[in-house]
Amino acid sequence: MQIANKYAREIRRGALPPNTRLPSYADIARENNVSEIVIRKAVGQLSRWGLVKTVERRGTYVVPQATLTRLAPERQMESPETTYGNETEDAVTVDREIERLDATAELANAFDIEVGDELVHVITRAAEAGNPVSVSDTYHLPDQETPDAAVLEEVLAERVPSERHADWLGLGEGDPATTVRQRFLGVDDRVLMISDVSYPPGRYQAFSFRMSLNPEDP
Repeated sequence: MQIANKYAREIRRGALPPNTRLPSYADIARENNVSEIVIRKAVGQLSRWGLVKTVERRGTYVVPQATLTRLAPERQMESPETTYGNETEDAVTVDREIERLDATAELANAFDIEVGDELVHVITRAAEAGNPVSVSDTYHLPDQETPDAAVLEEVLAERVPSERHADWLGLGEGDPATTVRQRFLGVDDRVLMISDVSYPPGRYQAFSFRMSLNPEDP
């Protein structure tokens, strides 16, 4: 995974442009002091992420990618269909599961509601050309499907995702992903929506921010 992540980062930031031929398995193995079997697994992971393709008798090449260097704050108000539609020319598919549930103690504390109060839980899975690119768990108050939020808080970092997210992204046990924790707050700082999103490793750079969603604020 370390080798796959290293190449993913180089591809995402443009250090390895589209159509660049990767070194041979033997060369990468020598460079990293591992076996060719390990390199085959690393390249296989890059292929599952849609970053490279292998051409028989010719080698492995970087495929064209959208320039994805960071998560822009304004995109958090978009649907996955819009976001990925702007990032790729490939077919984008989005699947959602929606359920109403009783708040656990942890969720009740986060939303400042009573244990057992109703919340809406949405699981969203997105793929480009059949390759998983994101999965999220979102919880919101019943009347906040589109949150009437004044502030968005977000923390993005590389960490091990939940088992459900790892399964969708095709990650092994303990493998890291690019994960995002979002909180949409009302004018009174009340939490209206919480979302945990996971992306394939290296897809975006890590950073944290807090922004006002009121265009009249300085």
